[in-house]
Amino acid sequence: MVDRIEGLGPLSQSGKTQKKNENNFSEALKEALEKVNDIQKKAEKAADDFAQGRISNIHEVIIEAEKASIALRLTVEVRNRIVEAYRDIMRMQI
Repeated sequence: MVDRIEGLGPLSQSGKTQKKNENNFSEALKEALEKVNDIQKKAEKAADDFAQGRISNIHEVIIEAEKASIALRLTVEVRNRIVEAYRDIMRMQI
């Protein structure tokens, strides 16, 4: 029998455990969104640098733009899955 699983605790401490899990999820989500934002900014800077003649290699610009596009599509898909899971939970009957 398992006495303790990481992140889970007795029912009497559910408030503390739930708060800890909320912080972990919210922090992970915040960090992921910040990374996507950084990728988007990097792609925008590469495009600006190319337009101003600071970068002569168009391949670097296209690669950065594709990275940004893929990161954004992944973020939107994760958001859609989270919303779908939330809706499924809300439709459950007790």
